[in-house]
Amino acid sequence: MQHLQSTLFGSADALGLGPLTAVRRVELGHGAWVDLLPGWLTGADELFEHLAAEVPWRAERRPMYERVVDVPRLLAHYGPGAELPHPVLTRARRRLSEHYAAELGEPFLTAGLCYYRDGRDSVAWHGDRGGRAADQDTMIAILSVGEPRALLLRPHGGTGPTRRHTLGHGDLLVMGGSCQRTFEHAVPKTARPTGPRISVQFRPYRVW
Repeated sequence: MQHLQSTLFGSADALGLGPLTAVRRVELGHGAWVDLLPGWLTGADELFEHLAAEVPWRAERRPMYERVVDVPRLLAHYGPGAELPHPVLTRARRRLSEHYAAELGEPFLTAGLCYYRDGRDSVAWHGDRGGRAADQDTMIAILSVGEPRALLLRPHGGTGPTRRHTLGHGDLLVMGGSCQRTFEHAVPKTARPTGPRISVQFRPYRVW
């Protein structure tokens, strides 16, 4: 596993979470929105190093275009009731569930982790439309640690402009409303030298 070069953003700060009252909402249209909170997690470098070393990462292969290819990132998943790999993630999930309770109507229960080792790792355009997300509004909260990477958002099918959000070092982005049905997102490859990043996606039950 790669190690993160120390930054001013996290390594010298105590591991902790800021107030969620500072989130900024961006309306995307068609009932979709994202909430943004840069630097929600302090001490993000410490969490990155812990997750990189302790999470049981797995590589996957998937069929694509009549052949089987490597998934260009490492993955891990924690289902309902599973102990998360660091106590601060348990606190983050609880805080998110409390903050969005009235709007979401249910807690965040699962956590999926993606490890982008360098600029060659990526995720293609998609919407997380599995389970209830196929026909219901929902939320997916993404906490990013490690080096910043671009997360792109565009209307489903590429029928509108693309929005770019650069996430890392404890940044939070929450996709809500109809976002998974009416928009799609991606983390593109980059030829620029970039360090590793881990994203943690908190989801309600039966949303993937």
